[in-house]
Amino acid sequence: MGSEAKRSLHIAMFPWLAHGHITPFLRLSKFLSLRGHAVSFLSTPSNVARLALAHPDLPPSLRLVFLPMPRVPNLPSSAESTSDLDIDSVPYLKKAYDLLEPALTRFLSDGHVDWVIHDFASHWLPGAAARLGVGSVFFSTFNATSLAFLGPPSELIVGWCQKPEDLTSVPAWIPYKSTACFRLYEVLMHQRCMDEEVSDFSRFGHTIDSCDFVIVRSCCEFESEPLSLLRDLYQKPVIPIGLLTPAVRQDEGDDDEKWKALKSWLDTKREKSVLYIALGTEVILSDELTNELAAGIEKSGLPFVWVVRSRLIPAGLEERVSGRGFIWAGWAPQTRVLAHEAIGGFLTHCGWNSTIEALSRGLPLVLFSGGSSDQGVMARFLHEKQVGFEVPRGEVDGSFTGDVVAETIQRVMVEPEGEPVRATARAMKEVFGGMELQNKYMEEFAMILEKGVAKEQKLVS
Repeated sequence: MGSEAKRSLHIAMFPWLAHGHITPFLRLSKFLSLRGHAVSFLSTPSNVARLALAHPDLPPSLRLVFLPMPRVPNLPSSAESTSDLDIDSVPYLKKAYDLLEPALTRFLSDGHVDWVIHDFASHWLPGAAARLGVGSVFFSTFNATSLAFLGPPSELIVGWCQKPEDLTSVPAWIPYKSTACFRLYEVLMHQRCMDEEVSDFSRFGHTIDSCDFVIVRSCCEFESEPLSLLRDLYQKPVIPIGLLTPAVRQDEGDDDEKWKALKSWLDTKREKSVLYIALGTEVILSDELTNELAAGIEKSGLPFVWVVRSRLIPAGLEERVSGRGFIWAGWAPQTRVLAHEAIGGFLTHCGWNSTIEALSRGLPLVLFSGGSSDQGVMARFLHEKQVGFEVPRGEVDGSFTGDVVAETIQRVMVEPEGEPVRATARAMKEVFGGMELQNKYMEEFAMILEKGVAKEQKLVS
């Protein structure tokens, strides 16, 4: 049994076509490959090419495999991830993703795969894997609180959320005190990216119901109650695999003149004095709300770095904040920026990736929900955990003013009222940045795969 438990496995990884999902899947893939397993990371050609370019030093046992991208009406031929699309076109990407089923099934059939680790969107995959004798693991890149809010698979499949308002209150199956739910504008925003034929709720429900077990990007030190609840809701093993905290690459951006300019600018600022602002790759605000956000950032009076997708910022802003603000257009080396000693807080869209990166540096958060996916639930949850303050916004339309943005920034960054939040965020560095603790979770998960006990239905929750 001992030698059997340590045999090399062939593990297939199949994430949803979004940067925020592909990245944690790749981190887990690296860990498993360095442990001696053959890992096949499957995605579409453009995503594979991007990964190969960004990660030229992948372990030899980690193989990037592309599946031809299916073409569907209304999906641009160049689009292979959510970052390539506006929110209203994402449903067509989900239709294309579903059409990958035959190619993926052929790979599993021909590749002598032991386990396939997959995402929420491939609701058809656990059943296909079971027919081939391949174990299936649902890897949730969402945290346990977001999963607990969605509820048991039986409720997701029958569709407990019949109308948007159903998602704006804490569901009855949450037994502990919680404020984590959506605002109406967030529900309406996310509906725009759902496939009408197969809703995201149905995808989650069938995926959870049919897989062998669930792994969650979380840890007991931060989410003990939701993790425990999930085991009851799912009636199957739910295993935290840690936070997959990215290491800071000290050479990241060294050959980039923009980074050199930003680093030189940050080096002139006081420790913990600069606010970092980034709303992810997919959050788009109207011109009116962009102006209000900019007004609030300016009114806060604090130095800042603002990462924007384009140069579409209010006219005259850069001139008015010259010396106090640094505008960065396009992709930024976020982990390295957050690690700079001048950064003292993070205005975030509340994505789990960015939250992990910020708390691994002990930075308090200005919580500005991006409005799609789980970001609204995350905003309330992180406010509740006292690692940040949420920017007040209209319940129905998500409106806000520059004044409330400025007030929230000041509370988080400098005012005495925010000291408990700053202290809690600093304390989180030990958990989120504790690489030994996080690696321990991944090692325990790898041992489960190696022993194969879950596949044999001997794993107890």
